[in-house]
Amino acid sequence: MRYIAINEQQQLSFDEIEKPTIDSDECLIKVKAIGVNRADILQKKGQYPPPPGESEILGIEACGEIVAIGNEQTNWQLGDKVFAIVPGGAYAQYVKVKTRHLIKLPENFSYAQGAAIAEAYLTAYQCLFSIANLQANANVLVHAGASGVGSAAIQLAKQLNCHVSVTVGQEDKVAACKALGADEAINYQQTDFVAWSKQQKRRYDVILDVVAGEYVNRNIDVCALDGHIVIISLLGGRFAENVDVGKMLAKRVNIHATTLRSRHDDYKSQLIKAFSQDFYRCLKLGAISPVIYQQLSWEEVETAHQIMINNENIGKIILIVTD
Repeated sequence: MRYIAINEQQQLSFDEIEKPTIDSDECLIKVKAIGVNRADILQKKGQYPPPPGESEILGIEACGEIVAIGNEQTNWQLGDKVFAIVPGGAYAQYVKVKTRHLIKLPENFSYAQGAAIAEAYLTAYQCLFSIANLQANANVLVHAGASGVGSAAIQLAKQLNCHVSVTVGQEDKVAACKALGADEAINYQQTDFVAWSKQQKRRYDVILDVVAGEYVNRNIDVCALDGHIVIISLLGGRFAENVDVGKMLAKRVNIHATTLRSRHDDYKSQLIKAFSQDFYRCLKLGAISPVIYQQLSWEEVETAHQIMINNENIGKIILIVTD
């Protein structure tokens, strides 16, 4: 099969490799579309290796058709259209997936839409519900609101009638987030979100943070009593200096740091089951919908990565696999 390889200069090019062999609890997907994630760019740079024993090929989410099934399962059939998260291997014509990690592609969804769901929505669901125990009518702050995870988090929180504020860096992203349902979209290039929150007397029950660094203290400033701060990336740096533990104690702030890729298979299975029970019907009905910024042929993978590096995208960047 063809796949996208990384050379010593951290450049991407096509190469050939054997199709993955599947175990009894796995299936093989013919990939039709791939979701691009920042994890792919970090792995390309040698900064985010796959979990031990997993495929070294880039890519953590894919959508396509089942072409082979292990003998342990009974619920899926050859030809079923599905999407899934994987620990690696999605930048290829075929990828193996744990059968219990599959999600059926809704009939009215394209392969590109399917490839835009798994990583963004499962990450947002994990942060908001599994970790932060989001309740109806809560106040939610989402940093990088126009990202794939951010756009998913807005929609999920609004399904519970939460008040959602987001931070973004461009005016077109302000408009996009409001169109998704955000109550406020704060352009951090123009407005300090801490000063704004204090002026509005708004404190947040759940804060979803991809920045870390200096944002840790700033998030504590605007966190509500018993609030949850969930950190999923460190675009602002891995170290947070002079964290105000006294303010954390006074507010009983809960700070969490989480990833999804390295989680145990059983954890992912439970997460997928919970998300499907709570929100799959919303997907089918169109109450929530993945935001796609651009679809590119997988031959244009370097362009796709550069778009993400430049923070141009609103929502997901999707690669379409061509034979």
